[in-house]
Amino acid sequence: KRGFVCSDSKNDPAKEATNFTAQVIIMNHPGQIGNGYAPVLDCHTAHIACKFSEIQTKIDRRSGKELEAAPKFIKNGDAAYVIMVPTKPMCVESFTAYPPLGRFAVRDIRQTVAVGVIKAVEKKDVAGKVTKAAAKKK
Repeated sequence: KRGFVCSDSKNDPAKEATNFTAQVIIMNHPGQIGNGYAPVLDCHTAHIACKFSEIQTKIDRRSGKELEAAPKFIKNGDAAYVIMVPTKPMCVESFTAYPPLGRFAVRDIRQTVAVGVIKAVEKKDVAGKVTKAAAKKK
């Protein structure tokens, strides 16, 4: 199914993300983006709506230095650290750990509005299923 991720069940298994912190660069959005904005996120093969739950800091896109803490909104050309919450189950990883699972594009009004990389992921703690093969191995 679209958006599924395969992983090693013994070594850092893939888990559903409850939320994640991302560095987002707004490229072409006609207005302003505030908390609660919920565009479609294209990350690996998944296309899932994610809510901008909290814009933490506005940063300089070149140096990464903090410009403004807890801004009310961000607009074209701005870069920011944002806490995002997926509306459906989604598997993402931080860009430093797994680059392909840590890059995304934000799409709205039929165009790419922003791009970003994931800095940190808060995962849902779910007990994995034990397959018959794994049970037999024990």
